[in-house]
Amino acid sequence: MTHSDITAINEKVKKESSFIDGILLETQKVIVGQRDLLERLLVGLLANGHILLEGVPGLAKTTAVKTISATIQTKFRRLQFTPDMLPADLTGTLIYDQRTGEFKVKKGPLFANIILADEINRAPAKVQSALLEAMQERQITIGEETFRLEEPFLVLATQNPIEQEGTYPLPEAQVDRFMLKVKVDYPNKDEELKILQRMSFTSPAIGIQTIITPQDLLRARSVVDEIYIDEKIQKYIVDIVDATRSPQNYRLSELKGLIHYGASPRASIYLTLAAKAYAFLQGRGYVTPQDVKSIGMDVLRHRVIISYEAEAEEKTSEDLIKAIFDEVEVP
Repeated sequence: MTHSDITAINEKVKKESSFIDGILLETQKVIVGQRDLLERLLVGLLANGHILLEGVPGLAKTTAVKTISATIQTKFRRLQFTPDMLPADLTGTLIYDQRTGEFKVKKGPLFANIILADEINRAPAKVQSALLEAMQERQITIGEETFRLEEPFLVLATQNPIEQEGTYPLPEAQVDRFMLKVKVDYPNKDEELKILQRMSFTSPAIGIQTIITPQDLLRARSVVDEIYIDEKIQKYIVDIVDATRSPQNYRLSELKGLIHYGASPRASIYLTLAAKAYAFLQGRGYVTPQDVKSIGMDVLRHRVIISYEAEAEEKTSEDLIKAIFDEVEVP
C-alpha cells in the first residue's frame, strides 16, 4: 500500500470517527472516569465483537452499557439472567392459535440490536447455549424456522466474580465467543467524589442524546475494515498468540508448565479486528504495535487457560500474558 493510500484512509477515518467524541461526551454525563471501559465498549461496537464485563456489583457496568446504547438509535434490550430461565425466555416460542389451528412464532427479546445480558453466569447451560447460537451464527431457530438477526447485533454481558452461589460458570466455548473480556475496577477517590456529587439524588435527571444511527455504525465498520495493518504487525500478532501455545520458542520456557491451553486462531482474528477498531478510535488509518498492546490483554485474558501449577504459584492468565507481551519482539 502506498503512502498516498494510507493518507486517504487517514482522512476517511478522521471524517467517519467524528461521532466518537459525541458518544464519549454523552456517556460521561452519566459515567465518571472508566475511560478504558467506554473505549472497549466502542471497540466492540466497531469491530462487531461481543463483550464480557467482569467486576463487583456497583461499578456501573450495566449503566455504561445502557448509556452507550442510548446514544445509538437502536433497539436495546436488557435481560436479567436467573437460574430458573428457559431458552424460550430468550429466543421466543411457538404459540398455538385456536382460530386457525396453526402454530405462530412469538419472537423473544433476543430479536434486538444491543443485548445487555446482566449476570450471564446465573443462567443454566441450556439458556447459555441458546445465546451462543445467536452470538456466533447471528441467527435464532424457533421450531423448524431459522431467523436471521438484524445488524448490528451485539451481546454485552456482565458477570459478578465474587458471588458463586447460584451461578453456572460459562463454558470455555462460550467465553471464547466474546471478543473482549474487560475487567472493571473501582474508581479512584477523586472520581468517587464526582460520582457522589452527581448521583446522590433520589432521582438523578440526566438526559442522553442520540448521536448515531445503525447505518452510521455500519458505515464506520466498513471504514474499520479498510484500516491498514502492515504484514510485520500481522506477524507480531501471530507471534503473540503462538507464544501462548509454545512459550519455549520465545525465550519463555518458564511459562511452559503454567499454560494448560493457549489461545486459538480466533484470538489472532479478534486481536487484529480489535487493534483496527482501536486505531479508528484514535483517528488513525493504520495499526501500530502499541494498538495491539493496548487492546491485547482484553482479547487474550479469557483465552489462556492456566494450569494447576500456575494456580499453586498464584499466577493469573494476566501475569502470563504480560510476560509474553514483554518478551515477544516488537516490529
